[in-house]
Amino acid sequence: MFVDRVQIEVIGGRGGKGCVSFWREKFVPRGGPDGGNGGHGGDVIIRAAAGVDNLAALGQKKHWRGGNGEGGLGSDMHGKNGVDYIIDVPPGTLILDSETNLLLKDLINPGDQVIAARGGAGGKGNAFFKSSDNRVPREASPPGDPEKRLLVLELKVIADVGLIGKPNAGKSTLLSRLTRARPEIAPYPFTTKHPNLGMVVVDGERSFVLADLPGLIEGASHGVGLGHEFLRHIERAGILVHVVEPEPLDGSDPLENVRTIRHELEDYAKELGQRPEVLVVSKAELPGAGDVRDLLAKELNREVLLASAATGLGLNTLLNAISAKLAEHRARHAPIQTRVPPHLRAAQAEIVPQLTADTDDVDDIDGEQ
Repeated sequence: MFVDRVQIEVIGGRGGKGCVSFWREKFVPRGGPDGGNGGHGGDVIIRAAAGVDNLAALGQKKHWRGGNGEGGLGSDMHGKNGVDYIIDVPPGTLILDSETNLLLKDLINPGDQVIAARGGAGGKGNAFFKSSDNRVPREASPPGDPEKRLLVLELKVIADVGLIGKPNAGKSTLLSRLTRARPEIAPYPFTTKHPNLGMVVVDGERSFVLADLPGLIEGASHGVGLGHEFLRHIERAGILVHVVEPEPLDGSDPLENVRTIRHELEDYAKELGQRPEVLVVSKAELPGAGDVRDLLAKELNREVLLASAATGLGLNTLLNAISAKLAEHRARHAPIQTRVPPHLRAAQAEIVPQLTADTDDVDDIDGEQ
């Protein structure tokens, strides 16, 4: 099960108590105070780890606590500090304070971490209070209170390229053809309920992570159809590939669908409307797909590609266009370090020959050499 938003409570460990003790030894009648300090409580640390893909593990446990510190002992022995508790989350996770909605940390890259709740300080033993004016202190300070927070963890998928479009536009089929990813595919809308990632290898030197993002509908920027749940994943993508269905099942106009999606992106975040985009008409095997491509190119005054995941028509041209657009974007911006999940990295060696074969087939269909 894919989980991209959870609420948890984090509590630092309790500090250990300070010790009240006096040195007692034969022939040393006035040894003096020797009570040690208590150990500090352990922190709760949230860390981005490359081997984690979603927040499902946190959905089963709502309370996380650091280890408690041990109390001080005589002979000036300090108590042992509590063990820090580390929570591993996927790179791209936002840590938000549930009460104030303030962003505490954006864990973008593997290894990024934040102390979510500090443990309580250990109490001071009576040896700490020894002075020339107070040679026999019989007091010890109580341990400090640990921090306690209610947090919201929100995952925004990190990918180089994001597939967007109306439901049932053919995004999942396109992802399955270009990568080894196997998203759910069915002839009805909203089969994609969470992002799916796949590694696309264009050649020996060019590759990128492609994300199939759930379909958008009108009003998504205001939360309609779980719009906010879908749109937040688009924010991480370097460039967008807008997939347009030539003959929508609901009888809608492809041109209006393009404008609707653009409006929802701009309404959600102005920067999304300026994100580099490749526009492609899917399902090129349908008789009217070419006419829809020509209409969109004329009305929008921009290049519109035509591709078919079923037959392979135009996939090679689409890959080259995405690679060129992505290269331009990377040259102008310092890119977020893209997380490549372990299962994608492990399969990359196998993906290269597979995609090369697919690309060769596409060349034959396109008539390109």
